[in-house]
Amino acid sequence: MQATTTDVQIRQLDTVDLGAVTTIDEKITGRYRPDEWERRVGYYLRRDPDAALVAEVDSEVVGFMLGEVRSGEFGLEEPTGWIEVLGVDPDRRGGAIGQRLAEALLDHFRVEGATTVRTLVDETMEDIAGFFSSLGFEPAPLRPFVKAL
Repeated sequence: MQATTTDVQIRQLDTVDLGAVTTIDEKITGRYRPDEWERRVGYYLRRDPDAALVAEVDSEVVGFMLGEVRSGEFGLEEPTGWIEVLGVDPDRRGGAIGQRLAEALLDHFRVEGATTVRTLVDETMEDIAGFFSSLGFEPAPLRPFVKAL
């Protein structure tokens, strides 16, 4: 069931939302990871609780987005908003839920003084890349390096 933009309510994430976040992640990844989400949500609620958001439709959590404003990392001195995690219930996609979450998070980043927002997208995740492109994000000259241990 798709929601209309006006049906979607955005609010700050609360620890009582952990079950819904875990369920959405399980629908997306096929893995049940409650301990992982308890750790991650706890981190974001301590760091920047106003940048930990959920989307609700009819009082049901149907999406979430986690981020924070940081500076001084990777040689980037200016305050930078980082979108770290996005999850929308696959049964609810196409109803502007991700867009509404992103708009609310970008507004928060502006208030916090960020002039740039960054995220990382796996090149194999074309739907996520398309989502961020639709919001005006562009590929950046930063290049990730990785080493398996």
